[in-house]
Amino acid sequence: MTVVLKLGGSVVTEKDEPETVDDAALSAAADAVAAADEKLVVVHGGGSFGHHHAAEYGVSTTKGTHDVAGVQAIHSAMKRLNARVVASLTDRDVPAVPVHPFSAGHRDADGSLSLPTGQVETLLGEGFVPVLHGDLVAHEGEGATVLSGDELVVELAAAVDATRVGVCSTVSGVLSESGDVIERIAAFEDVAAALGGSDATDVSGGMAGKVRALLELESPAHIFGPDALPAFVAGESPGTTIDAE
Repeated sequence: MTVVLKLGGSVVTEKDEPETVDDAALSAAADAVAAADEKLVVVHGGGSFGHHHAAEYGVSTTKGTHDVAGVQAIHSAMKRLNARVVASLTDRDVPAVPVHPFSAGHRDADGSLSLPTGQVETLLGEGFVPVLHGDLVAHEGEGATVLSGDELVVELAAAVDATRVGVCSTVSGVLSESGDVIERIAAFEDVAAALGGSDATDVSGGMAGKVRALLELESPAHIFGPDALPAFVAGESPGTTIDAE
């Protein structure tokens, strides 16, 4: 069985402090990943690395840039964060290897994403743990736009036939209007009124974007907080289960 796990950018970085890793949180997440028995593909968000620069240059998943300085700043920042995540996993004997989406994917003029995943599938089959990240992607007519970690999760889950998908966020699940964790979501309309944007700089859609993306999956997905990551890795279903079936 294969699991796709996303570590939110707000989980592994201090999102309000540009290019600052939350060392304690990253260490705890790496400890949990190291305990996994299943095959894993890891994706991490941009946090204070990618989002900070993307906001500065006005780049989102739909609005691009032709500014080479902006492209270099955003992609280089994400590579730096990715290196920190990979290093933390490697320190715990996880066979983690970096995979940079900017070198592979593109969007057409309508914004449809094409992302080759053969390298991820092959690495997984050879015993590695591919570690991908939110990044930029070439976009016809827009220069380069943001490829969010949530989009990556959807693409990868289908490609590797994931049996489970986990999204580790800074909250304990998708919250209702009263602040309680919603146990299960089968349709976006059921929770649209409760979902708002992120409370920090986020160019990839916040919680609403996560839920919309995860509802596209054939496999069940779970959104949960950092404290529940060990439980998810152990096969439990913490937080909010998202399953359109």
